[in-house]
Amino acid sequence: MKNKNSFLPHPILSIILVIIWLLLNNTVAPGHIVLGIFLAILIPWFTSSFWQQKVCIGSPLTFFKFSIIVIYDIVVANLTVAKQVIGSNDNLNPKFFNLPLDIKHPLGISTLASTISLTPGTVSCDLSEDKTYLIIHGLVVDDVEATIQEIKQRYEVPLMEVFKPC
Repeated sequence: MKNKNSFLPHPILSIILVIIWLLLNNTVAPGHIVLGIFLAILIPWFTSSFWQQKVCIGSPLTFFKFSIIVIYDIVVANLTVAKQVIGSNDNLNPKFFNLPLDIKHPLGISTLASTISLTPGTVSCDLSEDKTYLIIHGLVVDDVEATIQEIKQRYEVPLMEVFKPC
């Protein structure tokens, strides 16, 4: 719900937008800082009516650790998938499987699905209508249960700690 009285309806989003703006432009020139701050105020303010519920970060430290794990996993998965694709296709074992969800926060589910898709070798294909599981495709899935447990422990558990109801 849009809060016109709030100067920064989503302050964390505003901070992230400034950082991303500066990183994308590869500069910390004063003009880019001012423009980044201007955009970081306007974008959340104009889009706040689209947000279903207020976003509260339960544990910023956990979110930071989660981000480091995801970046590490993306780098390692890129190297692994490149090796698998260049090498013999005999090692590939693609499968679709359902990941039961314990996380209920819509932004948490979206972040989990995005994280799975960002990590090469796995793609989040769909969310069930009742929002109880994600349909995932994995390029090399030898043990579905082990893959589910790994995703839950590495990604879902920290996100449940981060995205708590306000």
